[in-house]
Amino acid sequence: MDDPQMSRGNDASRAFFEARDQLLELAGRPELQRSQFRWPDVGPEFNWAHDVFDVIAEGNDRPALVIAEADGSEEQRTFAELKERSDQVAQWLLQQGARKGDVAMLMLGNRIELWEIMLAALKIGVVMLPTSVVLGAQDLNDRVSRGRVRWVFAAPEDAMKFRDVPGDYHGVGVGLAKATQDQRAALYDWLSYDESRSASTAPVARRTASDEPALIYFTSGTTNLPKIVEHSHTGYPLGHLSTMAWIGVRPGGVHSVVSAPGWGKHAWSSFFSPWNVGATIFVLNYDRFDAKSFVAQLDRAGVNTFCAPPTVWRMLIQSELSEKPRGLREALSAGEPLNPEVIARIRDWWGLEIRDGYGQTETTALVGTLPGEPVVPGAMGRPLPGVDAVVVDPLTGAEAEEGEVCLRLGPDDGGSGAARPVNLMTCYFGNEEATARATEGGLFHTGDVAERGEDGVLTFVGRTDDIFKSSDYKVSPFEVESALLEHALVAEAAVVGAPDDTRLNVTKAYVALAAGAEASAESASAILAHARASMPAYMRVRRVEFWELPKTASGKIRRVELRQREVAAFNSGERLAGEWRDDDFPQLKDGGR
Repeated sequence: MDDPQMSRGNDASRAFFEARDQLLELAGRPELQRSQFRWPDVGPEFNWAHDVFDVIAEGNDRPALVIAEADGSEEQRTFAELKERSDQVAQWLLQQGARKGDVAMLMLGNRIELWEIMLAALKIGVVMLPTSVVLGAQDLNDRVSRGRVRWVFAAPEDAMKFRDVPGDYHGVGVGLAKATQDQRAALYDWLSYDESRSASTAPVARRTASDEPALIYFTSGTTNLPKIVEHSHTGYPLGHLSTMAWIGVRPGGVHSVVSAPGWGKHAWSSFFSPWNVGATIFVLNYDRFDAKSFVAQLDRAGVNTFCAPPTVWRMLIQSELSEKPRGLREALSAGEPLNPEVIARIRDWWGLEIRDGYGQTETTALVGTLPGEPVVPGAMGRPLPGVDAVVVDPLTGAEAEEGEVCLRLGPDDGGSGAARPVNLMTCYFGNEEATARATEGGLFHTGDVAERGEDGVLTFVGRTDDIFKSSDYKVSPFEVESALLEHALVAEAAVVGAPDDTRLNVTKAYVALAAGAEASAESASAILAHARASMPAYMRVRRVEFWELPKTASGKIRRVELRQREVAAFNSGERLAGEWRDDDFPQLKDGGR
């Protein structure tokens, strides 16, 4: 590829762009991408902001970031503008006393300043801790304490939450000029981010080594207290070459994703992957999701590649918007497995296959269907370029057709001799015990169970903690939930095992009803009848309850809370008041067992 970026920068830059361009040249030929790609050797001092972003941004007046607001206003920055501004913010932070290794909590929504600060932090070696704005004081207290936070960046309304959060940190208010009088009084000792505009715009010197920490993330905590994931200056930035290949983003393209700041997916698709190729990031802020307006904005912005979680795809098809945004050529889903019926509807309407992808906070994208590859409905896809993923029997440690998804580790980890995965976290920050458990036996254990087909395609079965046994059969909540979502009354579902004296567990579905549906005996009967007709006896839903599903701040269902509720009811010997059971309906008793 004739790329002027290849002639600029240092050896680390050239190694990165050579590997990137190889993936771009092989786009549409997934088998070659997988067989030929090798992670680049960028040496001991790689820094993505200096060696990739700044090289792409030099003299580049293309839009790098466009943020559209619900009121119709829009703000954008070019690559060149963000390069200069991030240098200015970096200079200002150094003047305020920021040092390499300091942890900075970024509690900001989708606003220009977030991207400025992320670039600046990378340049000077300040370790970023992206944090969701929906968190309350209790969660923030935990993050500040265990994350060893020294800097907090927040808008006034969120900065107010820190009044009761102790810690040795400096507060930086973003947008203090628009704060209320009460907010300004409460935040009198916070620095104003606006002051950074008086700093020098001269480029800052590189300060980091490749293996030093760049980001830390708190996991979503669906089952336990969140762990803290640490990524190095190579792990996340380099690792997102695999994510870039999965998305199919191209130089000069426009990419958009539905993902809130504070979670790994935001860095995946709203920072590293599109900017790896110099694509524009289009962000649409909204107070309340409106499918018609949303699709119209994708069309207006000329979005080429679009990724959204399953919840958003379901809302789009419920709105029956059959006209495809004109520029769209790649549709993607991530976060949780996407149900086959949603894929089929978008294929019929838009002529696009929604390609699924899988990864974790601890990694970049690991498994997915690449552009040009046939979609297997309900499957995650195959290991992505550079990823050595295997399915392992948790009892024997041997490769199996069904088991835990694992990554082979390198020789220093007791592994098979392959190099340690570039796109794997460095460790669980401050938790050697958890790191050791996750890397036992020369493997990184994801905790996710999948089936491997003859063609190497992996299909998600469930979290190891979510799968349960009923009458000696293993039940995957995802399989049951996928079947339930085919019914018009069901908007979302969470399935757990409810303890039972005879079957060990019976399948219980907590259901969030579709708009306009009534939580009634008729609805329960219809859903149970659908389950009876569409599922084998061993996994059949035998109890249903209409419920607001408990979720983490990142939107993942906390089935652990529902399991605990079922165990408590079983131990008390009481039936839950809002629960409907199949034996409540005589018409459901014929057939099956």
